[in-house]
Amino acid sequence: MACRISDLVLDVADPERLAAFWSEVLGYVEVGREDDGSIEIGPPDVGFGGLQPTLVLSPGADPRPGKLPLHIDVSATDRDQDAELERLLALGAKPADVGQTGDESWHVLSDPEGNVFCLLRARLRTP
Repeated sequence: MACRISDLVLDVADPERLAAFWSEVLGYVEVGREDDGSIEIGPPDVGFGGLQPTLVLSPGADPRPGKLPLHIDVSATDRDQDAELERLLALGAKPADVGQTGDESWHVLSDPEGNVFCLLRARLRTP
């Protein structure tokens, strides 16, 4: 296995409220906060990098109720980020510009249908 889902990112109007809600629903705890107001929740005593993906509730400018504005983050499990980026590009992924600065530790890509996802730097262990 070369990749697995490491976290799911949801654009939401109220990250605090939804982090509390999904923490209760899933039995998750807060594992991190970002300066942009994003809150990451995940399994207790595991957090990011465990077998279950974490959820990142990110403040969105235009969240739409009923249809989740969701993108997938993946992390390499058996190679470094650069090698995994090469593999994903060879499979048909394309670089995507969503307004990133270029200083990010991740790569923003789109799948063959144009759906955006991110390749994170963190390498995850396989189960």
